[in-house]
Amino acid sequence: MSGSQIIVLVTPVFLALMALEWAAGRWRGRPAFRLADAISSISLGMLSQTSAVFTRLLRLGLYTLAWQTLALWRDDAFWTSAAGWLLALLLYDFCYYWYHRLGHRVAVLWAAHAVHHQSQDYNLSTALRQTSTGAIFGWLFYLPMALAGVPPLVFAVVGLIDLLYQFWVHTEQVGRLGWFDRWFCSPSNHRVHHAVNDRYVDKNYGGILIVWDRLFGSFEDEDAREPVVYGTRGLLNSWDPLWANAQVYAHLARDSWHAARWRDKLGVWIRPPGWRPPDVAARFPKPAFNIDAMPLFNPALSPALRWFAGVQFVLLLGGVATFLWQADRAPLAVNAIWFAVLAACQWALGAAMQGRISAWEALMIQAGALATATSALGLREWHWLAKPAAMVFAMVAVAARARVAGAARRFGLNRSQALLLLALLCSLSGDAFLMLPGHFIAGLVSFLLAHVGYVALFRQGVPWFGHWRALLAALALGAGMYAFLWQGGLPAALRVPVAAYVLVIALMAAQAWGRWAVLRDRPALWVALGACFFMLSDSLLATNRFVTPLPWAQVWVLSTYYAAQALIVGGMLRGRQRPLA
Repeated sequence: MSGSQIIVLVTPVFLALMALEWAAGRWRGRPAFRLADAISSISLGMLSQTSAVFTRLLRLGLYTLAWQTLALWRDDAFWTSAAGWLLALLLYDFCYYWYHRLGHRVAVLWAAHAVHHQSQDYNLSTALRQTSTGAIFGWLFYLPMALAGVPPLVFAVVGLIDLLYQFWVHTEQVGRLGWFDRWFCSPSNHRVHHAVNDRYVDKNYGGILIVWDRLFGSFEDEDAREPVVYGTRGLLNSWDPLWANAQVYAHLARDSWHAARWRDKLGVWIRPPGWRPPDVAARFPKPAFNIDAMPLFNPALSPALRWFAGVQFVLLLGGVATFLWQADRAPLAVNAIWFAVLAACQWALGAAMQGRISAWEALMIQAGALATATSALGLREWHWLAKPAAMVFAMVAVAARARVAGAARRFGLNRSQALLLLALLCSLSGDAFLMLPGHFIAGLVSFLLAHVGYVALFRQGVPWFGHWRALLAALALGAGMYAFLWQGGLPAALRVPVAAYVLVIALMAAQAWGRWAVLRDRPALWVALGACFFMLSDSLLATNRFVTPLPWAQVWVLSTYYAAQALIVGGMLRGRQRPLA
C-alpha cells in the first residue's frame, strides 16, 4: 500500500477528530473553526498530497539513490528490528528539527514552509495545511539517514509516523499537559511555534520531541499572560491555494529583481525571511510589523455560498481521494491531467469563497476543466455533459449579474450583457456542433457568429480599434496563421470560410486590445488576454485538424478555449463602460 493510499484511509479519522474539536469548541463557547478558513487549509492539504505524486522522485527517489551508493553501514535486519525502527524514528525527528528550523531562518526554505503558518486560526484543519513545494530542498536534510544506512522503506514509514503525530498538536482545545510538555511536542508547545508574537516567533521546531529545542536553545514556554497571535507577519489575505504556495516566492523574486547588486540578488533567497536589500527597501518600503494591526481575513459568506462551499468541499474530497488511490497505477500524463483539473476546481472554490468570482463562474471553470480532461481521455459521455455545461453556467453567471444589477429596476439586462449572452449562446452552439461528426462547418459558422458578437461587445463605449499597433499585430498574426494553414493543406472548399473566420477573430483581438488602451483597467486587460487565448485555441485547433496532429491536442485546444471564455466573462462582468464623446 502506498503512502498516498494510507493518507486516504486515515482521512476519515482526521475528519472525525475535527468534528470532535468543533463540538468541543461549541460546548465551551469558543468556536474552533471558520468554514472558509478550514476549507482553505484542507484544500492546501489536498494540493500538497496530489502534487506529491509528481515529487516522489525527489522525496524517495534521490534518498534511495543516496542509500544505494553512499550508505556507510548496510544492515537491513537491524533497521527492521524494534530497536532499529525506534532509532530511525529518532534520526528522522532530529533531521526534521533542523529542516524545520532552517525553514524559518532561510528565506527560500521559508517560502515553502510559510503555507503551513498562513492561517490566522489554529485548529486541526491547520495541521493539514501543507506545502506543495517543500520537496524541492527538503530531501537534502534527510541524507544523513541514507548515509547511516536506513533503508528507504523504513525511512518512508518513520516519516509518515512523524507527520501523522503532528496532526493532533494543532488545537486550542487541549491545555497544558504537565510532564508531557517537557519532553514532547504538545499542543501548548506547538501553539507557541505558530505565533507571530516577538516572544514566541521562531521557537519550538520539534516534530515529535521538544527535547531538541531544549538542547539547541530554541524552546519557549507558552505563557497565559501573553496570548498567542497566529498567522504570518506578511498576511496572505486570500483563500487561493495556488497563491498561498507562490506568495513568498513572488515577493522574493520581486526583491531579487529590483536589487542593484548581484550579492543582494542572491542574498534575498538565502538570508533570513524579512531581510531586504537596502536599495529595495528604500524604493519599495513596507510598514513595520505591528501585532495590533493584524485584521482577521474573513470575507462574508452568504448562506447560499456556505452551502455551495460545503458541497464543493465534499465533492473535491472525493475527487482527491479517488486520484490518490489510483495515482501509483496510472500513467504520468493521466495523473497530470487530473491533477490540473483538481487544482482548477480548488482555485475556483477559493475564488468564490473570497468573492472574486461568483459561484456560477466557479462552476463554469470547473465544468471547463472537466470537459478538457474527459475529451483528452476519451470519456465521451462525461464530455457530452461537461462541455455544454460550461457555457450554460457562463450564461447563468451573466443573467445572475444582470438580475442583481436590475433588482431595483426589475430588469437589468443592458446592451453589453445581451451581447455577451448572445456570444456565449453561439459558442454553446459551436461546442455542440463540434462534438458531432460531420458538423465542422456548422461549428465554424457558430463560432464565427460568436466572434462577431464579441467584436460588437468590445465596441461598447469605446472607439473602433483604439490601438492601431494592436490592429496591425492581430492582422499580421492572422495572415501568418492563414498562410501556415494554406501551406499545410487547408482544403480548397474551406479556404474562404476559414479566411473569414481568421479575419473576424483577428479583429476581435484587436478590438479587445483597443478597448484596454482606452479603459486601462484590470477587467479590460482580462478581456484582451481572453481574446488572445481565443486566437491561440483556434490556431491549435486548425493546426491539429489541417496541418499535423498535435500531442494531447484536446488538452491544449480546450484549456485555452475555456481560459478565453472565463477571462472574457469575468472581465466583462466586472468592467466599466466609457461613453463615447
